[in-house]
Amino acid sequence: MKASSSEDTPDKFVDMVSATAEVDLRLSDFHPRSSLNSKVHTVERARFPVIDYHNHLDSMDPQDVLSIMDQCGVEHVVNITMQVGQKALDMMDRYHAAAPARFSTIGWMDWTGVERSDFAQVTVDRLQRMIDHGACGIKFWKDLGLTLHDTDGTLLRIDDDRFSPIFEACGNLGLPVMFHTSDPTAFFAPIDAENERYEELAAHPDWGFHQLPVTKRDLLEQRNRVIARHPSTTFVGAHCAESGEDLAYLAEQLDALPNLQIDISARTPELGRQPYTARAFFLKYADRILFGTDLLPEVEMYRLYFRFLETADEYFEYPSHASRQGRWNIYGMFLPEDVLLKVYRENALRLLPRLQ
Repeated sequence: MKASSSEDTPDKFVDMVSATAEVDLRLSDFHPRSSLNSKVHTVERARFPVIDYHNHLDSMDPQDVLSIMDQCGVEHVVNITMQVGQKALDMMDRYHAAAPARFSTIGWMDWTGVERSDFAQVTVDRLQRMIDHGACGIKFWKDLGLTLHDTDGTLLRIDDDRFSPIFEACGNLGLPVMFHTSDPTAFFAPIDAENERYEELAAHPDWGFHQLPVTKRDLLEQRNRVIARHPSTTFVGAHCAESGEDLAYLAEQLDALPNLQIDISARTPELGRQPYTARAFFLKYADRILFGTDLLPEVEMYRLYFRFLETADEYFEYPSHASRQGRWNIYGMFLPEDVLLKVYRENALRLLPRLQ
């Protein structure tokens, strides 16, 4: 009988660690349940009264929203209406009439007539009408820089000098400007097997901007030039100023632009998977961060936000929309009370003078 050699006998450990599998289970049907046994702290009401500075309530009944707010300790919600013209004014009136102490409204930038030579003055007149109806800000959405085109067919630049009078007027009117510029980094990458937000982008392929002739960093730098040019105007960078994946870069922007605030709406997935870095960031920039959700008000949604900010819980689901943002969970930041008070309420009060 021939003796076997080590070359003839498979190594069981090598076989074990090198084995792979091809499966028929669809990714959309894969819903794993964590076997991690860790503490769960449900925060039914926030530690302090909350101002949700970033939400979209146009589709909801004010009384339904008030019921949810009362259950969770949300004192005030800022509705960012996505209507323009008279419809926007009517929406402002609707919420302000329902509960003037509980709702405010940020208006939506109307690009109708952008080709006109007097567009800046037309816009300032529109801003004044919104202010007359109680508007507490104006939002410039990501269409500026990504999809709006000039008369020659090129993309309109965020830092186009033609818009400078608008931003200057906002400063003179005491009207904060919210910028949703660019989008998550994954939205600028191919929608393929290496994209960490593949499922979200598969559900919303129009959110992908990989083919556009502009990069995410280009867009953010255009926006930052506008903020630097208008130091007397207050700017709010929605969604962590679209830099939640790179808090070092976000810190550089805040250091360079003292008139920039940020909100955390829809960015718990990014912040909560880097809890050490995020907590240090919140402690350092506590005076510049606004609480916001950017999700239709629901009791459990708010409680997940509170759990993220207030507890040291580990590996739990983040609040998100139906397609979610990535296949990971988050960790709590257990922020100290002085920071929570600023983020939940005090920072927003500075931008809402009628509540002071």
